[in-house]
Amino acid sequence: MGNRTNYSCRWRTFNNKIADKSTLIVFIIFKKEQIHSWESAYRLKFVNSLSGYKSVHLIGTKNDNGNPNLAVFNSIIHISSNPARIAFVMRSLSVPRHTYNNIIETGFYTINHVHKSFFKQAHYTSAKFESDQSEFDVCNLTEEYVDQFSAPFVAESTMKIGMKLVEDIEIKEGQCRLIVGEVQFVESKEEYLEEDGQLDLEKANDVCI
Repeated sequence: MGNRTNYSCRWRTFNNKIADKSTLIVFIIFKKEQIHSWESAYRLKFVNSLSGYKSVHLIGTKNDNGNPNLAVFNSIIHISSNPARIAFVMRSLSVPRHTYNNIIETGFYTINHVHKSFFKQAHYTSAKFESDQSEFDVCNLTEEYVDQFSAPFVAESTMKIGMKLVEDIEIKEGQCRLIVGEVQFVESKEEYLEEDGQLDLEKANDVCI
């Protein structure tokens, strides 16, 4: 466990105009050196939470031999709307990354929103599996193909995106990669689409962490 007692504090009086009262708030301050000194698992959870809530998605791929793969990601980001491009961060390739290898081989993949109804199965895809093992089968999720798209979708997801690889960018810090893809098509329940073009993620019961 990290040394949570090793921090400084700042006090601030907040004047709440609505409630017409003042509240004393205590802020704790962690310096860079303190954070780096923490035990790795504790530090990982702390730093991961700094960027706030993150959406959860399953990325579906298939290699040239036809073996499907499914992996959970929480690093999906919007790049542009015209053309419609979405990216995600792939962690260091110092260990086997079946998702990355399959995308580079085929150039196609899917992004599937994760809903509350199958969040536990989605999380289990983060376990280590051999390249010839299907996370769909092991995690009790349904492999689905839509509109003759080559990469597999998750049938349980009601919001699916077919993607084509556009750019594979190396991020030297952390030895990560930014995978940029272009949206080929989207399948969603009609009831999620609002008049202004927004998709109602709450109605879809999307999960964030």
